[in-house]
Amino acid sequence: MKKNWTSLDTVKKLKSAIEDIRSSPLIGLDTEYDSFRYFREILCLIQISTKSKTYIYDPLGDLEFSFLGDILSDTAITKIMHACGNDIRFIKRDYGFEFHNIFDTHKAASLLGSTSLSLPSVIQEYLGVEVKKTKRLQRSRWDIRPLSEEQLDYAAQDTGCLINLYRVMKERLEKEGLAKNAEMAFSRLASSLWIEKTIDPEGYLNIEGCEVLNESQVKRIKALYLWRFEKARETNKARFMILSDRNMIDLSKENALSIGALRETGILPPRLMKEFGAEIIGVLSRL
Repeated sequence: MKKNWTSLDTVKKLKSAIEDIRSSPLIGLDTEYDSFRYFREILCLIQISTKSKTYIYDPLGDLEFSFLGDILSDTAITKIMHACGNDIRFIKRDYGFEFHNIFDTHKAASLLGSTSLSLPSVIQEYLGVEVKKTKRLQRSRWDIRPLSEEQLDYAAQDTGCLINLYRVMKERLEKEGLAKNAEMAFSRLASSLWIEKTIDPEGYLNIEGCEVLNESQVKRIKALYLWRFEKARETNKARFMILSDRNMIDLSKENALSIGALRETGILPPRLMKEFGAEIIGVLSRL
């Protein structure tokens, strides 16, 4: 697939993109985000395609992008997306924008009876175009700058096909009498809201290995479990980056109440000892 994208890294490029996007009745929209390493997901890229070009905007950069709010709420512009629930939630959360007149190709494919709903599969089925997507790039560090040319090319692939995909799928939905069903489904998706993570107070009981702990050990793992959640929220790190489930099971079996004793167990690597060792001792000492 031919490269046809622009990274919006200057005011001049942004102004030109705004003119093109505002004058387009159809736009493809996608995002890249990191929900793996963070407690509160990080929106890392926003990709917008018109019929002539794909624009890549960096939410972590310095350029202001408030004009997008008018585009997303404009009922005269169709926003074509794929499996858009999280994209909508994160953009609403970070910018407060509202969405109207969306078309979700994932939902459309489901209504049309497609059995494989990934974007490459849907593109292959409805457009006869093969799009190769690698897991390596999908899982790459979208939050670290600068992004590579390979990453940006990967990000631009998805939206570049969405307008053509929309035209084919819209016709199929109308032909099969599914247009109204699709419209209702798209409206529900447009109202998606981001909800902050909450803790299940009894969730520690589901950790593998908890079932064999004695009463004192269960108290320790519960305390560590509750502390880990709050520390993850405070630092905006994924919970496994604070303590793994295995770490908590092993720590609950020890009665290490000093930094020296904790270090001697060898349970925590030096980085975690340095960053959280004192707090972990504090949590366990209060029991």
